[in-house]
Amino acid sequence: MDIIITALELGLISSLTVLALYLSYSMLSVCDLSTDGCFTLGAAVGAVTALAGHPLLAVPAAMCAGLLSGLVTALLQTYLGVPSLLAGIVVNTGLYSINIAIMGNTALLNLNKTETIFTKARTLMQGTFMASQYKLAVIVFFVILVIVFLSFFLKTRLGLAIRATGDNRAMVRSSSINPFMTTIVGLCISNSFTGLSGCFLAMYQRSANVTIGSGMVTIALASLLIGNSFLSKTQNITIKAVGAVLGAFLFRLVYTVALRLNMPASMLRLVSAVIVVIAISAPYLRDRFPEFKRRFENRRA
Repeated sequence: MDIIITALELGLISSLTVLALYLSYSMLSVCDLSTDGCFTLGAAVGAVTALAGHPLLAVPAAMCAGLLSGLVTALLQTYLGVPSLLAGIVVNTGLYSINIAIMGNTALLNLNKTETIFTKARTLMQGTFMASQYKLAVIVFFVILVIVFLSFFLKTRLGLAIRATGDNRAMVRSSSINPFMTTIVGLCISNSFTGLSGCFLAMYQRSANVTIGSGMVTIALASLLIGNSFLSKTQNITIKAVGAVLGAFLFRLVYTVALRLNMPASMLRLVSAVIVVIAISAPYLRDRFPEFKRRFENRRA
C-alpha cells in the first residue's frame, strides 16, 4: 500500500507535466523540448519563494515563471522562425544558467525547515479523516482543477482555435486566425502547468536541485502515450486528460517498483527508455496483431 500511495502522489505530480504536453503535443502538435528546464524553473522559483516566507505565493509564482518560459519558446518559434525542436533545446539550455541564478548560484536548496503548501495543508487537516493523506489531497485538488480547466478551455473559441492550429495550420491562417497567437497562448498555458508540477515536486521532497527536471520530457511523453493507448478510441477531452493522469500513475508505479527492487540508480534511465518503447509500439503492434496472427496461421498451414 505504501508503494501505491507513493506512486500515486508522484504520479499525480508528474501528471501536471503530462497534461501540459497533452495541450502542447496532442492539441497544438508542438514537441516542446524545454520541458526539463521549465520543470526545474518551477521548482527553483517555488522553492525560493517558500524560503522567503511565502509558501502559498510559491504556486502562482512557479506558474508565472513557467508561463514566461513558454512565452520565450513560442516567440522563438513564431516571430523568429526557429524550428520548434531547436527552440525547445535553446530555451532548455539557457534555463540551466537562469535556474542556478534563481537558486542563488547554488545547485541545491533545502526546504526541510521551510513551510510549504503541504505543511499548511497538514495543519488545516489535523483531526480530519484526510489528516494522514494531506499531500495526496492537495495534489488531487490541483490535478482536478487543471483537468476541469482544460475541459472547458479547449471548448472555447480560443481553445478550438488552438486545436485547429494543431490539426491544420494553413486552414487556420486562411480562416483569419493568427496561428502565431494560438501557438503562444497554448505554450504559455502548457508551460505554466509544467512549472506548477516542478514546484510541487520540490515541496514534496523538501528540496530543489538544478537537475530535478532531468528526463521529465521523456517521462511525460511516455505517460501520455500510455494513457492514449488505453483510451485511443475516445475523443472526449476530459476522458483523454484523465487517461494522461492514469498513464502518469502507471509509469510512476513501474518506476517505484523498480526502486523497491533495489535496482541500481544507473539503470533507471534504461527502465524509462524501455517503458517509452513499449508505450509507443503497443498501439502499433495491437493494430498489426491480426495480420501477424494470419501470417503465422498461413505458415503453419
